[in-house]
Amino acid sequence: MSRALQPDEELVELDAEAVRTWCARALDALGREREEIDAINVYPVADGDTGTNLYLTAEAALQAVEAVSAASAPDTAETVRAMAHGALLGARGNSGTILAQLLRGMAAVLAEGRDGDHLARALAEAASAARQAVAHPVEGTVLTVAAAAAAGCAGGGTLLEVATRAHDAARTALEATPGQLAVLGRAGVVDAGGRGLVAVLGALVETVGGRTPDPAGTAPGAVRVLGDVRAVPAGSPPTCDGEAGPAYEVIYLLEAEDAAVDRLRARLDALGDSLVVVGGDGLWNVHVHVDDAGAAVEAGVDAGRPHRIRITHFGADAAAAKPSGRSGRSEPSGPSGAGPGERARRAVVAVVPGEGLAGLCAEAGATTVRSRPGEPPADDELLEAIRRAHAREVVLLPNDTELRRTAAAAAERARAEGIRVALIPTRAAVQGIAALAVHEPDRRFDEDVVAMTAAAGATRYAELAVAERRSFTSAGVCQAGDVLGLIEGDVAVIGKDLTETARTVLDRMLSAGGELVTLVVADDTPPGLAPDLEGHVRRGYLAVDTTTYHAGAGAPPLLIGVE
Repeated sequence: MSRALQPDEELVELDAEAVRTWCARALDALGREREEIDAINVYPVADGDTGTNLYLTAEAALQAVEAVSAASAPDTAETVRAMAHGALLGARGNSGTILAQLLRGMAAVLAEGRDGDHLARALAEAASAARQAVAHPVEGTVLTVAAAAAAGCAGGGTLLEVATRAHDAARTALEATPGQLAVLGRAGVVDAGGRGLVAVLGALVETVGGRTPDPAGTAPGAVRVLGDVRAVPAGSPPTCDGEAGPAYEVIYLLEAEDAAVDRLRARLDALGDSLVVVGGDGLWNVHVHVDDAGAAVEAGVDAGRPHRIRITHFGADAAAAKPSGRSGRSEPSGPSGAGPGERARRAVVAVVPGEGLAGLCAEAGATTVRSRPGEPPADDELLEAIRRAHAREVVLLPNDTELRRTAAAAAERARAEGIRVALIPTRAAVQGIAALAVHEPDRRFDEDVVAMTAAAGATRYAELAVAERRSFTSAGVCQAGDVLGLIEGDVAVIGKDLTETARTVLDRMLSAGGELVTLVVADDTPPGLAPDLEGHVRRGYLAVDTTTYHAGAGAPPLLIGVE
């Protein structure tokens, strides 16, 4: 994080550390206001998730900036490009997609200069780019607030002058949104996306000037009632009588040429509304509300290669948010929900190498069993872990090909004791992590097992090891000390350097496609390995994200998962 500014001190240039600080403060601001922004979300759909979507988009931007900062000493241009690229990959919902385009528009200008004049130009370019990305721009939304921010700082000045004027103009524009958009006026709220943008600009003022902007008049997002103002309780969405819209929200990343995207816009515009397409240079984020979700996805397939397809049914979302009103005995959803002496409804037992992964899986609610080199757990140890989970239903993740028979024996013994056990034949820890990530204890047991099995099966895995002796492998003869790259259990690469071998293994795995790379590093792995591989993926594979976990001691040097 950049150094703290002294009183009456301000930044002259927006350097890489300042961009990093801005991203972090924007995320903090959106985190503080997330629930209140969710509560005033009535347009374009009153689904109460605008604050959450903005937060997740900003989080993706910060993660990308942190990754590039860890790998090297980036300049401002590299940092703002990473910020924009991360937001593009992680954009959620209508509001998050527009925020991603705003950041992308800013990055194009800030890569050329770091002073206040460039910041003013960047805000103007951001407002223009965001408006162009929306098929049918509507006044009284975040687009209006962005345009006002850009107009407010036209003419340039110092960084602090530009940021402050942009923030003040955005606040003023936000307060006017209920009079510009009827659905906001009826609900008595300001635009939720616009309020999020004001929070992001406030974080910018704090970054370049060292102080939080002074409140000016009514707090953004307040509800107007007969000229008075009252706060919106978090989690209490205002009522509105807007017309029912399409049933589904469809979002996906798309690798496609510009001409194909132009045709896609026209096709999706005819299918639904709230169409936003952002990006460029071959990678796009597509957002649309439709009744025919399949047709929207098919349009993406025809245009290029869609990734990370997310389809949300608005009605199902609303139903899930409401209390069920069911009577009768409720069941706890997991070990933490069980009272003294009660069995929880469901638990997961996972075999893991290394203390770090044990902690990670435990945080996700799993009961863990340590697997040490040369000391695999016996069926008695697995059975004891199943008992210790104290649940009526248990999902068992052995995370090792060699443990399949042992795990099957433990599962059979547990079933004889009346415990319902499903064994998912995960062959590596990265498959277990993927399965645990989609685990939902509140859904039916069979459905949960199917989802976890599918997630594990969709994860290809690799491991790096150091040869202990000269031996023959499927990739040739290796010598003691050679680095072995094993893909799906077979030696595929023999190298001398851990980093070079890991890059080769990654390239081979990603040649078959992938959207997410998971890296699990041990304590004795060189500290620069993970950042180097993250940078390698970021430079060579536009639509692929990376996630890194630390396995701790006793784990292989590197585990790789590709989903």
